This record gives sequence, structure tokens and C-alpha cells, in this order.
Amino acid sequence: MDSTVQNRVIAPTRPDTVSGQLAARGVTRRSLFKYAAGITALLALPEVYAPRVAEAVAAVDKPVVLWLAFQDCAGDTESFLRAANPGVADLILDLISVDYHETLMSPAGAAAEQSLADSIAQGGYLLVVEGSVPTADGGIHCTVGGDTARNHLSKAAKGAAAVIAVGTCSAYGGLPAASPNPTGAVGIGGLVGGKPVLNLPGCPVNVDNLTATIAHYLTFKALPARDDLGRPLFAYGDLIHDNCPRRGHFDSGEFALAFGDEGHRKGYCLYKLGCKGPATMSNCPRQMWNGGTSWPIGAGAPCVGCTEPEFWDRMTPIYRRLPRVPGFGVRHTAEQIGMAAAGAMVAGAVVHGVVKGGQHFANRKLDAATNPDRATAGPVAPAGRPSASTSEVTK
Repeated sequence: MDSTVQNRVIAPTRPDTVSGQLAARGVTRRSLFKYAAGITALLALPEVYAPRVAEAVAAVDKPVVLWLAFQDCAGDTESFLRAANPGVADLILDLISVDYHETLMSPAGAAAEQSLADSIAQGGYLLVVEGSVPTADGGIHCTVGGDTARNHLSKAAKGAAAVIAVGTCSAYGGLPAASPNPTGAVGIGGLVGGKPVLNLPGCPVNVDNLTATIAHYLTFKALPARDDLGRPLFAYGDLIHDNCPRRGHFDSGEFALAFGDEGHRKGYCLYKLGCKGPATMSNCPRQMWNGGTSWPIGAGAPCVGCTEPEFWDRMTPIYRRLPRVPGFGVRHTAEQIGMAAAGAMVAGAVVHGVVKGGQHFANRKLDAATNPDRATAGPVAPAGRPSASTSEVTK
């Protein structure tokens, strides 16, 4: 790595910049570049971008983040609090300035409202939104300080440089929007006009995807390339099924039939126990959770499809397999998949290569990315529609 770049990253500088904070806390260049390399890999960027990511993260003034919470369970905040590499303390004190977060901030009441108003007046911040927004009955089902969530969102979005919806509730409405949806809950995308919006669905969001998104914004002054549902390709560009370590058992027709049975203990495929991996786009198999410790399927629990729109209505009952996975070319029962796997995998490799080729093309165009609202480059599989890498699965 260029020593000039390395020296410039942690050179003595103003204490109010990220690099000044890092230097004051004794963070070494090695540690910084290790973090930057991890972020670069997570963003699916070539390794040559690592120095640029490190320099961008260290050199900028602290980006201001305002975090609003509406109809939610605080699960995304809990995920944020468990951030690793960097941890939440580093995020708040070093990389970003969280000027408003009702759960984390010290001020309350009028002081908290004034802090929010001051930040909105300055503008140029990243607005992170957790939870859905109720629209029924004038939005009275969620109010903060006597004002509706919808009005709070509208006011805060006006001065934002970009808006990030964290969690499935904020992205699509989530559980509050499940049928019959008495509060008229919706995701924030349709309520925010004139601002780039990026969705980071999940119940809750994986905080690594949030920190990577912020690092991408600091590096390229733009949000990452997105699919047709506003999700960044680096995190939601592949099916869980395509990267699942149990995929070989699926192709061989080896399934766990009950929790704790022999197949379950041997790590067989969880499709018959309700796994929605064949219909879910997410990087869970690669990134995992809790600092890469594990993830639901790794712990023996089926994927519930929580990164997909209307997952609570479409993917339940949780422990019952989907009667039909849309998007497959030939209809077979799960037991017959093994016999057809060879031919299907060849076809799947071609389709998957086209999709990934589009993503790599988008990455090559990042240097010229100056418009956060730019369209996604390359074809992307719609949510709930897997690539044609196996046959259709029926009961």
C-alpha cells in the first residue's frame, strides 16, 4: 500500500475530524487499514479501493447523523448498539456524530427537540429512520412531542443529504403493516420526496451493512448502487440460497424433517422446516451476525425471509415451507432436486454470472458516481424471485 497515503490518513490534524479522534485514541494505521479492507470487501469493491476508503473515512469532518424512531420495536437500535469493527462507541465518538437519537441521547423533552431543530437547520446530514410510519386517522397512531411521525419525517428529510431506512418496518412497513394493518403503516420511501432513499431491510438490520453504507457515502459522496427495491447490491444482490453452506444438502435431497432429528443434527437443509432462503435476498451467509459469530441457519434455525417486502404475510407460517418458490424453470419436488441438480447448476451459473457481471460493472463506475439518485447498473433479481439456479420446489 502507498506509504504516502498511509501517512496522510493518520497525520496530525484537527481534533474535530475523524483522523484527529483516531490519533488521539491511539488508533494505528494498521488497525485503520484493516477496518478499511473489511469494509471494502463487504462493499464488494476491488482491493485497490481500500486505501481510498481508509483515507475518506479518516479525513472527513464527522458526518452528522439524525436517527428517528417511529413504529418499531427498537430492534435496529439494539443491532446498532452491538456494532463490531467499529463498535458503537467508536461510531458515535469517532466516525459519525449522532446528534439526535431518542434512545441514546442524554437530553430529553424540550432540550431534545431543540437539538433536533438545530441539526435540521444546519442541513447536510444523513437521516436514519427506524420503524414504519402510520398514515391512517391523520397519523395519530404514532406521535413524538405532540406531532405525528409523518410530520417529523417530512421536516427532517428536507435538510438531509440522504435518507437511510434501517429495518424492514422502515423500508416496507414490516410487522405493523401486516394484514389487516389498522394503523395504515407504510415504509418511508413513498413519503420522502426529492431525496435519495436507501433501504436496509432486515428484522433487524445487520449493522455491518449500515456502517458499510456510511463508509461508501463518505468515500464516493453517493449511496451504493441499488436494486429495484432500493436495497444496496453489495448486501442484497444474492439469494441466501445461493450462498448457504447447506446448499449441497438441498441439491442432494437431504433435508431435516424435524428439529433435533438426525438430519438436523447433521446440518442438512432446513427447507422442509420452513427455510425461506430460496426466496430471500441477503448477505447473511457471508456477513453473519454479532461480529461474524453466527447466523440463524448456522444456528439451526430456518431463514424467515425478513429482508423481503410483506414478509410477515408472505413468508408465514415461519416453520412451514413455501408451497411453491416462484421463479424456477422446471417443477420438481424437493426430493427430486438432487437428480436434476447438475443440469440446473449449469444454467444457474450462466444467469448468476450475468447478474454478478452487472454488479461488477456498477462497481467500476463508482469513481464517476456523483449523483446519489443514479439508476442501478445491471439486471437485478426482484425480491422474492430467485435466480434460475435450481428447479421450482413444490409440495
